[in-house]
Amino acid sequence: MAPAGHRRGLHWPAFGSAAGVPARAIGGQDISTQNGPGQHPPSLQDVARLAGVHPSTASRSLAESPVRISAATVARVRAAARDLGYRPNASAAALRTGSSRLIGVLVHRLTDLALSTMYAGVDAAATAAGYSAVVANGLDDPAVRHERVDALLARGIDGVILADARLDDTVAERLERLGVPYVLAMRTLPGHASVSTNDVEGGRLAARHLLELGHRTAAVAAGDALTSTGRDRTAGFRQAFADAGLPIPDRYVASTGFGVAAGHRAGELICRQDPAPSAVFAVDDLTAVGVIGALRDAGRTVGTDVALVGYNDVELAAELPVPLTSVRSDRDQMGRLAMQLLLDRIAGRPVPSTLLPPLLVPRASTLGASVPGASSPV
Repeated sequence: MAPAGHRRGLHWPAFGSAAGVPARAIGGQDISTQNGPGQHPPSLQDVARLAGVHPSTASRSLAESPVRISAATVARVRAAARDLGYRPNASAAALRTGSSRLIGVLVHRLTDLALSTMYAGVDAAATAAGYSAVVANGLDDPAVRHERVDALLARGIDGVILADARLDDTVAERLERLGVPYVLAMRTLPGHASVSTNDVEGGRLAARHLLELGHRTAAVAAGDALTSTGRDRTAGFRQAFADAGLPIPDRYVASTGFGVAAGHRAGELICRQDPAPSAVFAVDDLTAVGVIGALRDAGRTVGTDVALVGYNDVELAAELPVPLTSVRSDRDQMGRLAMQLLLDRIAGRPVPSTLLPPLLVPRASTLGASVPGASSPV
């Protein structure tokens, strides 16, 4: 939902009554500021009468960027609108301007902590630009994703931020055909503008950290291989181990999906391998939490006899009983940049893809773990 004071692209300062004059007396009018049972919502004409201005002046005073109107008049009109409880007719405004001042954000699940932080960045940037953001959950199901896109399009959105792109889906291509401005966030697709972390490098950072600690046998809870986040993070990790002469066999890579339950399934598969890995890389922090549970059930302890690295560095990572080493991605900045790129596309400007740098944050889940058979780092 849009923050208080922001409705359909109008962001009104928290004016009180103009110049300390009670709202009922503005412009010499006596208009009730309360809507009782059966009364119609206040109209623009009511606001104009209360402020003592022409309706066209009231309309322009309530615009995002009032033009050729004094600050005092703008303040008086907005105070009248606030006191009357006036809300502009967004549908009528959209017809006049050709813009709904709404953007849609499609995620696979907003309960994902990394995505919720990214969305917060989108929402903050949208609000600053006079837009409202509407979020929809695609559930990583192609049919659901298309249904949610239809619902967003029915609301007359000006553009879409796709944060759940998959190789097996066609939402981006469909938006391209329809001429709807869009950008990708967090996940990438070849040929489509996006804002994401350099996930290949992020996977390398995780691997180098474990290699420097002396680990020679590692496994990967690889997320979803049809997403760039799962594929690229895994690829970077495996490449760094291969470059060190320690290639990771396919059986040590569990692509079971993202999230706690998927991470637990990945951990169970990893625990069956012989020899047992001394380290695990989970391509998402919530997936890492599930891996911790599976390792615990198998009698292994993260931070003691097995090292674990996650990805995204959500707030939860540092607060776990054994704080989780994680590769940090700046999801708030990612969301803000995605919104700016979308605004550029709405304005008809070409936009480049942007890769943000990852940063490894070491904690006890790797720094305290022993390395069986290793006397010195690789």
